[in-house]
Amino acid sequence: MGKTLVAYFSASGVTRKAAENLAQAAGADLYEIKPATPYTREDLDWTNKNSRSSMEMNDKSSRPAITDTAADISGYDTIFLGFPIWWYVAPTIINTFLEAYDFSGKRIVLFATSGGSGFGKAVEGLKPSVSADTVIVEGKLLNGRSSSADLKAWAESMMQ
Repeated sequence: MGKTLVAYFSASGVTRKAAENLAQAAGADLYEIKPATPYTREDLDWTNKNSRSSMEMNDKSSRPAITDTAADISGYDTIFLGFPIWWYVAPTIINTFLEAYDFSGKRIVLFATSGGSGFGKAVEGLKPSVSADTVIVEGKLLNGRSSSADLKAWAESMMQ
């Protein structure tokens, strides 16, 4: 089994906590995907059709810039990729991250946090951002508190 990375984008800190818990349980490295322009509280107001998050969800071609495009992901076989679910899809900053690196031959396992929706079309929306030989699998919603043992067992089952 090769090295494992937990990469995540967190707008409010909820996904960050889930990612930290997963990385610790799985013995994985941790990497934060940071937007070049941080999201504000107003940006995250999904009820406002003019908020940044709402506009991204309505304009799938929108790709927010990220602060770092020089991370060395070459040594990782499995990448757990976490984000908050926005309107049943991943935020487009996740596409930015996937398009910034070569994930050829790698396995990407999604995990997400959500206030009520499931993965919806997240996998479908992310596949065009990676090469054809990259495997993306829908993982698990990590809402609430999972035990370290449960997270470790789930992570190990996703790496096989």
